[in-house]
Amino acid sequence: MEFIILGTSASIPTKERNVAGLFLRYRTEGLLFDCGEATQRQLNIAGISRQAVTRIFLTHWHGDHMGGLIGLLQTITHGEEGDKHIELYGPKGSAKRAEHLLQVSVFDKSLHLDVKELWPKGVEKVLETDRYAIFAAQMNHSTPCIGFAFVEKDARNVNMPLLKRMGVREGSHLKQLQEGKSIVYQGKKIDVEAATTVKKGKKFVYITDTYLCKEAVELAKDADILVLESTYSNALQEKAEQYKHLTSSMAATIAVQANVKKLILTHFSQRYKSTHDILDEATAIFPNTACAKDFMRVKL
Repeated sequence: MEFIILGTSASIPTKERNVAGLFLRYRTEGLLFDCGEATQRQLNIAGISRQAVTRIFLTHWHGDHMGGLIGLLQTITHGEEGDKHIELYGPKGSAKRAEHLLQVSVFDKSLHLDVKELWPKGVEKVLETDRYAIFAAQMNHSTPCIGFAFVEKDARNVNMPLLKRMGVREGSHLKQLQEGKSIVYQGKKIDVEAATTVKKGKKFVYITDTYLCKEAVELAKDADILVLESTYSNALQEKAEQYKHLTSSMAATIAVQANVKKLILTHFSQRYKSTHDILDEATAIFPNTACAKDFMRVKL
């Protein structure tokens, strides 16, 4: 599992930074979080096939988070046989906005866009597969906005060397051990705790845009990596409150309260040519902090 940050600028792209977008690669799936202007070009530069996008998660419908959506959806349909199916998850109002969006352009091939509107109360599970679950929570922004958490399920691995010494051969009976159940093999009980080990699943959280709120802390609780907006330095705290964004210290405080392992800041105002001051302010509160750059790759 790895993610690639496709854009790190707030509102307006700069020469060095595109607007919001992040691609999470997990096994055979490609999860796209936000789709700002020129996201598909950023995917190209990062060496990611646009056909690799299997699900799209929009935090909100401000242009810098969805302006690249129509072009990406058109490209995804190219070269496909039959209808192309894409799931899009977004805050309340997403179905109507997506319907309008699809009317502004002509599609040569069929696209079925399955829109899932979300407006969770607290932290809610909004998607579950056999390998992972996605949780969402409302954020405190100037328009309906949500944050997302990707939570990988724990994996139980069978200790085959031990089982072979016990005379247990490979076969369908091992699936029960992987599911956390003890088995009886040729009259002998095989205890699941002795015969398996548990690999803890990873948790990745993506939050932008928001002002301070308890839901951000709850969603990010115990995350391995929290990607969080830090639009302003501490000197612009009044602007942060006015426009419902975070300063560097606010973001670092959320990381401390949520007990995350690593914080990666993003969504920087175009006024900042350098993020050194933002990083210094954040690390004074939460030392394990980094500032994102376009095309940064992080493995979990």
